[in-house]
Amino acid sequence: MGLGMLLLFVCFGAVAMVAAPPETKRTDHVDVLHGKNIPDPYRWLEDVDSAETKAWIAEQNKYARAHLDRIPGRDALRTRIAELMNFSRTTGVGILKRGGRLFFLRQDGGQNQPVLYVQDPGGQPRELLNPNTLTKDGTAAVSTWAPSGDGKYLTYGIAKAGSDWQEWFVRDVASGKDTGEKLEWVKFSTPEWSPDHAGFYYSTYPKPEEGAALVQENYYNKLYYHRLGTRQSEDKVIYERPDQKEWAFGGKVTEDGQRLVLNVEHGTRVENLIYVMDLRANGKVTEIVKEFTGSFSMVGSRGSVVYFHTTHKAPRGRIVAIDLNQPAESKWKEIVPESKDPLESVVWSANRLFCGYMSDVKSVVRMISLDGKHLGEVKLPGMGQVGWSPGKQDETEQFFVFTGYMNPPAIYRYNLNAGASTPFFTTKLAFDPSAYETKQVFYPSKDGTKIPMFLTYRKGLRANGQNPTLLYGYGGFSVAVRPAFSVYMLTWLEQGGVLAVANLRGGSEYGEDWHRAGMLDKKQNVFDDFIAAAEWLIANKYTNKTKIAIEGGSNGGLLVGAVLNQRPDLFGAAIPHVGVMDMLRFHKFTIGRAWTSDYGSPDKPREFETLLKYSPLQNAKRGTVYPPVMIMTADHDDRVVPSHSFKYAAQMQYAQEGKAPILIRIEPSAGHGAGKPASKLIEEYTDTILFLRDALKM
Repeated sequence: MGLGMLLLFVCFGAVAMVAAPPETKRTDHVDVLHGKNIPDPYRWLEDVDSAETKAWIAEQNKYARAHLDRIPGRDALRTRIAELMNFSRTTGVGILKRGGRLFFLRQDGGQNQPVLYVQDPGGQPRELLNPNTLTKDGTAAVSTWAPSGDGKYLTYGIAKAGSDWQEWFVRDVASGKDTGEKLEWVKFSTPEWSPDHAGFYYSTYPKPEEGAALVQENYYNKLYYHRLGTRQSEDKVIYERPDQKEWAFGGKVTEDGQRLVLNVEHGTRVENLIYVMDLRANGKVTEIVKEFTGSFSMVGSRGSVVYFHTTHKAPRGRIVAIDLNQPAESKWKEIVPESKDPLESVVWSANRLFCGYMSDVKSVVRMISLDGKHLGEVKLPGMGQVGWSPGKQDETEQFFVFTGYMNPPAIYRYNLNAGASTPFFTTKLAFDPSAYETKQVFYPSKDGTKIPMFLTYRKGLRANGQNPTLLYGYGGFSVAVRPAFSVYMLTWLEQGGVLAVANLRGGSEYGEDWHRAGMLDKKQNVFDDFIAAAEWLIANKYTNKTKIAIEGGSNGGLLVGAVLNQRPDLFGAAIPHVGVMDMLRFHKFTIGRAWTSDYGSPDKPREFETLLKYSPLQNAKRGTVYPPVMIMTADHDDRVVPSHSFKYAAQMQYAQEGKAPILIRIEPSAGHGAGKPASKLIEEYTDTILFLRDALKM
């Protein structure tokens, strides 16, 4: 036995013995891909609704419960988490101001789902839409909402059991009653009201076949217009491209109401095309940006001149003005040039641009005039992240949401005349944030690249190498992991743990170059960054190999699964949830083929070889000693279909040579994560913290 295996045996040998997991049937199914035999013994688990799979789910949940329920302290922990969850909070974009009315979401303690409120001019907030009344278990959530420009109507979507598929309705704001309209099978869309407030634009995919809603691939997106008072079957197709089945469309109306700016996307790639439809000339469409060379997002317009936030020839972002009468790139005018900090968002209000930058992953807001002059910065409440509510050009006030590791999301009103912000919605929690501190460190990855990481812990922490530490990461799809508040993370801190959040390559923390350094054939950089974070925490005496756990969801679940295979000796526990675990078949379900822009395609020989090297399912090898692992998924996840986690759990249980448990926790009537009711979150947080306490011997 080698020294590494001996150390693994010592580390994990003390794990409490539990019964062996249920045995999962293995078949002799083999795919031949690019000349290679690829065994897939658990292919049958892809039929998530079969009686056999349902029986497997029941047995696995029973096994997981037997392990979790034997861990002491559950009742006290659950009570504390419920207490911390019992506060009023805001979610989403903050506030939308339309027709003088303010619209915003608020979730009070004890409510499973956020409630949409409206505040009339001079009045008090009143409840406009309460999804908690729709189901007994709280699994119906408001997935999208948009008031008309005059504030008289509200289009809203309801998602059930966490599905990406939605049903849309229209509500009269004054009466608080629905108009009777209903749109079905809408997915990945936001309503955009027409300038006359008589209807709205939306996009969606064809209705799936009977019984295939959770797995069927989504192609042939179309942009529609729905006029109030008509049936969905009468909705007009505004734009489609039958020759481009993977393209998807979205529309934004210019503030003068004369044009519809079409955003054309291809998968999850950052680049998009821009077409402009003239609403005055029978819907004539002009192609403005014809190639996928960068991202383009409309900021606003003046007459024929449209302002765009773009990464074209500026991987960290800039603002350009394009005259639609002279759209050639040689005629574009640069308003705000690229800077050293990535430009995340732009809001146009009162003849100035509120430009949200990321400076070493922390939000900075700079005000810039329409001719490019700097007008100062907006003072923020602390170190964290800011999200600006979509505004109007003539408004003299703007709203933003601020959050941080110790700051629950709060809404602030910024008065442009006074040049100052005041709280609009804040909250209090049953904990003392002054007892904790957050600091940012930079550590070297395998190739020497400096990676930022936030560390949060109770003040007075001793660097003695014995602190239980939770390392979290994502690293993909140009998504930055920003400072944000979480009751789950707060509970972990109260247990005496250290929270480490690594800002891996593959995200947008330093612009598009940072993203590209962690995608396709460079995906291994992301795993190296995560492994290096754990090694740095151990080397700097924050923790040790038996006291560090890793966690991530979705693409972050893939991250955890990959590094667990590459360095099973480095971690004391792992929690991958709703992960993309079968990198050879992810593109065959729902919207999975869109992810090939970041991952590459298993159908292409060279990209197949890259994916095969790190795919968590195919690299969980029998005879490996793994630490305790709790895989988490949901039975209604129609984004990363649960068969990813099902097959991975079966393979990990088969591969495990050590004594540590390999569990899978499968949540019923839930999806990828969005819209999960508070009651389910409390149980999920309780199980996760209990698992970590037990695995790390806290």
